[in-house]
Amino acid sequence: MPDKLILEQIRKAVPLISVGILTADLMSLDPDLKLMETAGVKLLHVDVMDGCFCPMMTVGPPFIKAVKTPLLKDVHLMIEEPLDKLESYVDAGADIITVHVESCRHIHRVLQKLGQMDNANDPNKGILRGIALNPGTPLEVVTSLIDEVDMVFLLAVNPGWGGQKFIPSTEGRLSRLRKMLSDTKKDILVGVDGGITRDNIKDVARMDVDIIVTGSAVFDGKTPLENAKFMIDTVNDAAGK
Repeated sequence: MPDKLILEQIRKAVPLISVGILTADLMSLDPDLKLMETAGVKLLHVDVMDGCFCPMMTVGPPFIKAVKTPLLKDVHLMIEEPLDKLESYVDAGADIITVHVESCRHIHRVLQKLGQMDNANDPNKGILRGIALNPGTPLEVVTSLIDEVDMVFLLAVNPGWGGQKFIPSTEGRLSRLRKMLSDTKKDILVGVDGGITRDNIKDVARMDVDIIVTGSAVFDGKTPLENAKFMIDTVNDAAGK
């Protein structure tokens, strides 16, 4: 498999925040996206929920395609049986696609198919393949998928709705995951998603993670630009950047 330009781009820039845009004002999204560019955000996170894998229903490929931005589209599929749906999300312009290991019987096949697909924005860039694990899913499932992924996300909340509190045991899971990945000698990105706030971003940034997903802490309806800058600065400070 050829090198992925997006993967190398992100590796050089980590740690990063990936800003969830579903908590923004979707009726005036363009101005908010411009604010994210101004703040220095690199990744826009889109939570796709089907009402089956988790309780809520959110958005799909038409929404992702309609989002016009130079930022990378980080698409998190919280949907049942994603195999036959991958093409529509790739065609919509996803740069990163993360699927849940719990979402189907043959997650290995899903990742293999995704690895054969071209980035609709630029075929030379590649598509980052990520897997996500719910809080109760054993980390050992990662081992058999290690050759098919670029990134592993640990959820710090149970998927389905915003506003949940960061589960404390996530810190230990992140540490064990890092050790597992280090033992494989593969350079795989680690992310955490859920329950990230202005109050705990500093502590989370110290947990040796590459990508931190945050949404409502940025789009609080008041000061998204200032919030995004605060989150980025805090993450950079924790990393000594």
